[in-house]
Amino acid sequence: MGDDAVEVVIVKTLEETPADATHWSTRSMAMETGMSQSAVSRIWRAFGLKPHLVDTFKLSPDPFFVEKVRDVVSLYVNPPDDVLVLCVDEKSQIQALDRTSPVLPLRPGLPERRTHDYVRGGTTNLYAALDVASGRVIADMTERHRAVEFRRFLNLINRSVPEERWGTHRSTKELQSALGDWIDRWNDDQAFRLAQERRRDPRQARRLLPTDL
Repeated sequence: MGDDAVEVVIVKTLEETPADATHWSTRSMAMETGMSQSAVSRIWRAFGLKPHLVDTFKLSPDPFFVEKVRDVVSLYVNPPDDVLVLCVDEKSQIQALDRTSPVLPLRPGLPERRTHDYVRGGTTNLYAALDVASGRVIADMTERHRAVEFRRFLNLINRSVPEERWGTHRSTKELQSALGDWIDRWNDDQAFRLAQERRRDPRQARRLLPTDL
């Protein structure tokens, strides 16, 4: 196999698509170039080409995106002394499924087997908070997904974390008040930064909140 033949495969892989498919396979590329499937596979492996894989990305229009990411990541990488850092997230509408027959266990020469059909057992919602310092996870599951359930989860966090970990905040109410003050200070500083940004480029300047992340 010469360099010219290898170049043909690479160029077609990068710049063309088959007429009847969204991406090349070893079979379709072999038929297109007259090579064997194994030869196409070797070329793709050598140059790290995987036409069947698709990745995604997101570009933020926020002019302060980098600064915001650094602020958030720094809490995880280097949290301040005597500060409790919790990473809180939720997963809603989780389907509770069960198979129509018991799962057959793994056997020598046989994989674990399960039926293709299932029974729906409703949905559930998961709330979780990761204590960055200790690795401990505080979690709760609810039937409904409302502000009431999330407030109940915040109360669970309040009960689950020892008081000495809260520092000056002894309850979620005090913490909420402190966060409100912090957001006000952040917006005041941000207003000054946006005024400077408008002078440089009025098209990109807008009012930002910490929740933009």
